[in-house]
Amino acid sequence: MIVKQNFELTNNNTFGLVVNAKEAAIITSCDDLTELYNNGKLNKTNILTLSGGSNILFTKDYNGLVVLNNIYGKRIIEEDDKHVFLEVSSGEIWSDIVDFAVSNNWGGLENMIDIPGKVGAAPVQNIGAYGTELKDVMASLEAFEISTGQFVVIKNKDCNFGYRSSIFKTTHKNKYIITKIILRLHKKPILNLSYKPLADAFAGKDRATITIGDVSNKISEIRASKIPDPVCFHNAGSFFKNPIVSMSKFNELTNQFPKIPFFKISNNEVKIPAGWLIEQCGWKGKRIGDVGTSEKQALILINYGTATGKQILDFATNIQHSVANKFGINLDLEVNVL
Repeated sequence: MIVKQNFELTNNNTFGLVVNAKEAAIITSCDDLTELYNNGKLNKTNILTLSGGSNILFTKDYNGLVVLNNIYGKRIIEEDDKHVFLEVSSGEIWSDIVDFAVSNNWGGLENMIDIPGKVGAAPVQNIGAYGTELKDVMASLEAFEISTGQFVVIKNKDCNFGYRSSIFKTTHKNKYIITKIILRLHKKPILNLSYKPLADAFAGKDRATITIGDVSNKISEIRASKIPDPVCFHNAGSFFKNPIVSMSKFNELTNQFPKIPFFKISNNEVKIPAGWLIEQCGWKGKRIGDVGTSEKQALILINYGTATGKQILDFATNIQHSVANKFGINLDLEVNVL
């Protein structure tokens, strides 16, 4: 384990923001967490676990300890005729694990290909894409409890997963450091083509001939056409959550905006693409100084140069006000703001 003082985090956040952490611990094993606890390093108010930094917006330096997760490893811990239970360490790159599962024809992860970040952040956000979420495939996880120094197992049902949410973002925020997850994957994959762009892409094709490799490749292609590469254009992926509205609210909106796209998630609720709402307010491709929205997808905010986190947040707030004024919908942030 390496502990550094006044550690620069520019390369540890995909917005490329120039910020520092008062202290940083680079961990490569679970034993490092125990050592941090025994040394009293975790007895601090401000502790931040940082994986890929792909879903965070720093508005200032971090006055505390940042734990940088480099714990790697994966292994099959159980399997039967129908399922494989894959244990994955939290420092692994998420998309690499999706590729690994797809290459073995283990179904469940293919719709979540190319989501940036590491495995440890996946349960915190309950990451998801194209009709699939982590909660659909995760059996349990192991986490280090900061207050006790003990490793605990938390089952899926106890994570209180919601849309881009979990106990690790709400009631139990900053109480655990996730060390590994257990994925329950299907040996006989069940395709999920429920999202319209995906259904359209495979329209007319015999479903029996479609593989999960076909699905992951198509989603990679779709994502690449919409989401700019963070290496070239500093961004954190989707900046806002897609709002979920009641059916009565949706019916009200369709009267005024007949072409509004949607995804029905229940008899009483509808999900509306935030990118479409933002685009209708004139923000797609708009730039103010070094902050702007992508020309490909209005949901993506970009740091084009030396923007600060505060400038990005102010830009996002203006977008929220526009959408609220035009549609009566409050956009919630998907990124974590510090």
